[in-house]
Amino acid sequence: MSKVIISCAITGSIHTPSMSPHLPVTAAEIAQSALEAAEAGAAIVHLHARDPETGKPVHTPEDFEPFLKVIKQGSNVVVNITTGASPYMPVDYRVKPAEVWKPEVASLNMGSMNFGLFPMLRKDRTWKHAWEPEMLEASHDLVFRNSFKDIRYALDTLNATGTRYEFECYDTSHLHNLHYFWTEGLVQAPLFIQTCFGLLGGIGAHPEEVLHMKRTADRLFGDNYRWSVLGAGRSQMQVAAQAAAMGGHVRVGLEDNLWLNKGMLAPSNAAQVIRVRQILEGLGLEIATPDEARDILKLKGGDKVGF
Repeated sequence: MSKVIISCAITGSIHTPSMSPHLPVTAAEIAQSALEAAEAGAAIVHLHARDPETGKPVHTPEDFEPFLKVIKQGSNVVVNITTGASPYMPVDYRVKPAEVWKPEVASLNMGSMNFGLFPMLRKDRTWKHAWEPEMLEASHDLVFRNSFKDIRYALDTLNATGTRYEFECYDTSHLHNLHYFWTEGLVQAPLFIQTCFGLLGGIGAHPEEVLHMKRTADRLFGDNYRWSVLGAGRSQMQVAAQAAAMGGHVRVGLEDNLWLNKGMLAPSNAAQVIRVRQILEGLGLEIATPDEARDILKLKGGDKVGF
């Protein structure tokens, strides 16, 4: 069994500042949190940007520049720039930062889906910004568009940069979509497949559903992929433990889950990295360094990015 890659998704676009005081918002906070996660054992940091005043998701290349350069100067960690950005943004806008900065990895959602964030309105809280409940309420009627045309646009734009992909698959249909692009020769093995569990609109987080996604990927791709998992919310560590025991890689981070224990907010991204690392090492597994992750995923190297 190869060493386990820990990815850490630092801030995302789903959670809002009112939900946790520990959610990184400013460029300085995002950079510091990413560096701490890398120091704790994350080989890859998955990055979004936010407005420093309101915490609202933003996504121009200029929004990423301040923390990309700080992270590169401070760590050997692999940088992954999202092209998912926010489900409210069009694909050309979502792809632009990765097109400009040419990271080693960019995330790529592999299918359209309902994207239900509104259950987070159930908790009684005081909102700091009007956009937060408005965004969550609007998800009652939200379809996160990732059509074949959209995916083809992202691939046509980014393949020339040498960037490879974290293929985010929220259901088995997304695995079949990826298989189509692979058989067409538009993506190359080894495919880094991130199967995503527990978000309303995608597949659930039951152990049988984790097994189902793994079996489907095995049938479609054989030895031509590297499997990783993320569990949303309370399922984060359970899904990670199951997948790691089956030979998979894992993703944690405040994008996917704000909590460390029941009733206890995670004080940092690094705290979640440390927790999942304890689980992995308790299973007798070794943690991949950034350079080992580069070898496992056949990445181009940190010296070939655009920042």
